[in-house]
Amino acid sequence: MIEVKDIEKSFDGVKVLKGVSATFETGKTNLIIGQSGSGKTVMMKSLVGLVRPEKGQILYDGRNLLTMNREEVQQLRTEIGMLFQGSALFDSETVLGNVEFPLMMYTRMTWAERRDRAQFCLERVGLKGADNKYPSEISGGMQKRVAIARAIALNPKYLFCDEPNSGLDPKTSILIDELLSDITHEYQITTVINTHDMNSVLGIGENIVFINKGYREWVGDMHRIFTTTNTALNEFVFATRLFQKVKSYIISEGHKGLAAAEKAAATDPDNPLNRPASKS
Repeated sequence: MIEVKDIEKSFDGVKVLKGVSATFETGKTNLIIGQSGSGKTVMMKSLVGLVRPEKGQILYDGRNLLTMNREEVQQLRTEIGMLFQGSALFDSETVLGNVEFPLMMYTRMTWAERRDRAQFCLERVGLKGADNKYPSEISGGMQKRVAIARAIALNPKYLFCDEPNSGLDPKTSILIDELLSDITHEYQITTVINTHDMNSVLGIGENIVFINKGYREWVGDMHRIFTTTNTALNEFVFATRLFQKVKSYIISEGHKGLAAAEKAAATDPDNPLNRPASKS
């Protein structure tokens, strides 16, 4: 579990985070959402130590990141997996070499042990047999799965994902969401996901933190979000006609209607994904 207590951060005299507190739970997919400029990216960077807040506490199972010495921070990094927005794979390394990289950096495993662990992680994300391919030879969805395999190579306690569905088609995005959710539950990881993807919010949002204008304005889950009275949150999540229809359907049918609403959305003319591609 990660606890954030009253953190504040300013840039050039402008306060970006204003006394934000939140709890990110173990074994759940924890989502940070908010409009561009709301402070959610600064929040994520603060959690992983890339930005240092001027005030507050960031507790990793009781250990305060902001008071750790260099050795303690180094130890903590071995417990963290990172999934970057653009996958951030090494073009000159094979798929297997990319997954092995953190094992070479942070462990004393033998060559054979590293190879076995990397192959296990690739198999776990459904990429068995892709060891010797290079990033340029595989699809964007496969690249994202390689990045997930690399992120879990050290068997992390904490997994941070920055816009994991960025640049992916809707079907592949759902597969990535399901994979992250499955891994979180299977290995009991504290997973924190920074996202703009409303499908992710409504599909895997077990603990959602909404940041608005530097404040933590709402906390809930993918079920409670349909009945929230928070104006800013409603305007953000249900901004399109499609999601407004989904919300109305869920409220009228109860939470059991979510699957049916998703099915209905597949044929909804207001869904831009259902419109025929324009001919160029």
